[in-house]
Amino acid sequence: MRRAVIALGANLGDRGSTLREAAAAILAVPGVRPVAASHEVESVAMTLSGPDETKPRYRNGVVVVDTDLEPDALLAALHDIEDAHGRVRVERWGDRTLDLDIVAVDDVVLDAADLTLPHPRAAERAFVLAPWLDADPDAVLPGAGPVAALLSAVGDDTVRVEEPRLFASRPSELPGAPQ
Repeated sequence: MRRAVIALGANLGDRGSTLREAAAAILAVPGVRPVAASHEVESVAMTLSGPDETKPRYRNGVVVVDTDLEPDALLAALHDIEDAHGRVRVERWGDRTLDLDIVAVDDVVLDAADLTLPHPRAAERAFVLAPWLDADPDAVLPGAGPVAALLSAVGDDTVRVEEPRLFASRPSELPGAPQ
């Protein structure tokens, strides 16, 4: 069993509902078990040219799961969830209904054509670091250091959205869990 950190983002449509539906879909993937989830944050759109205030703002979040899946199988499942939510890949870093990225899987280091672990830009992105820290205050990005220190270094320009966590923060809080 491996611990995986997954970043969720959307800037088109009903962003909050999409993120919550995507989090539920991630938990429904066979071989995935919930560990923790963040609240949503809002952030400026990031484009190839940098932050763009003229684009629709993003909603972002992070879920932490345990999984039996290999990273490539987890990525395939996440792509299926994106596709089910109307994700279209036209423009790199363009507007999207849903974006699901694997940030880290334990201490796995991988540089494949379709997946790099840990995520190569996670340490630079408050919209990943802030919700990850919310989900796991002791989080560490492999090869980069404690998430709290990384977030402090880049500055937190996100705005917390007052909605419940993407899923109950502890498995015992999930629907149907033994009390």
